[in-house]
Amino acid sequence: MGTSNIRIGFVVLLALVCAGTAPAAAQGQKVWRHGIISPKSDAGFVLMPSRHGFGDKFGLKIQTVSLKNGNLAVKALIAGEVDSIETGAGETIVAGSHGGDVKIVGCQWPGLPHAIFAKSDIKDVQDLKGKKIAASAPGSLPELLVRGVLEKAGIPVSDVQISSVGGDLDRYKALVAGIVDAAVVSSEYLPLAPHNIKLLVAGRDVLPKFMRLCIVMTGKTIAARPDDAAKFVAAEISGLRYAVAHRDETIKLTREAISAKPDDPRPAFMFDQTVKHKDLDPDMHLPMDKLSWMQDLFIKTGNVKQAIDLKKIVDPSVRTKALALIGK
Repeated sequence: MGTSNIRIGFVVLLALVCAGTAPAAAQGQKVWRHGIISPKSDAGFVLMPSRHGFGDKFGLKIQTVSLKNGNLAVKALIAGEVDSIETGAGETIVAGSHGGDVKIVGCQWPGLPHAIFAKSDIKDVQDLKGKKIAASAPGSLPELLVRGVLEKAGIPVSDVQISSVGGDLDRYKALVAGIVDAAVVSSEYLPLAPHNIKLLVAGRDVLPKFMRLCIVMTGKTIAARPDDAAKFVAAEISGLRYAVAHRDETIKLTREAISAKPDDPRPAFMFDQTVKHKDLDPDMHLPMDKLSWMQDLFIKTGNVKQAIDLKKIVDPSVRTKALALIGK
């Protein structure tokens, strides 16, 4: 195993130990390791499929592994450290364009809750020229979103300074502290933003076809464990449907996941915003038109050099089998 794979393996192992993942599988059950991005204020939706025995119903013991960002998630998946990941559609398209063994099996977050927050003296996107913007690693959702917004506004990337600054909380703190002029963060920070920080542009408004998250596996895993792959997606769909229908329980799960204080408004705010804007699709459809639009955008922004046949990185068969298991 190469050095990078060893590093990924260590991170995943540490996450499993520290996150308190599910106990060993009962006799007759198989373990399915699912990588998720570090929990945010909508974590109740993400974690619900691993609760209430949704996996047990289909004969799987689901273990969730928290990973720092989408890029690390893709690396962990390709390295075989996890069986599936919940990661950005953008990261997956970029990985697929470079020949990575990635297969999108369903997209549960077609809506984009991320936004560009900025100092109050920045009036519009044009005012970002010459400014420092906190995003994440190249090819990550925050970085792709910034490039997409700039491209739509006709602003060359060279006219701004995009800095890679950790996770959402790190970027938000950097903005509030005045280290950067703008930052891409989840809209969960809207209820907390001080008077000198404002939401400059909501991702869902300026780029309505830009999707947030999809469930991704490798072609190797699907070929080796086709039934387990379908069972996992069936558990995901069942859990997401339950989460949408049980507001209080989902908010409570979010509070537990992020150790939110009782007066923290973000978990309830994000649940209501997610449902209101239909950012979440519990049935995990595969909107090929949006994936195609995203690829075209990434070609314009330079993240993808040449278009690929998106059917090579999408596998609808897993979701079809999952819906049959559920009984739809």
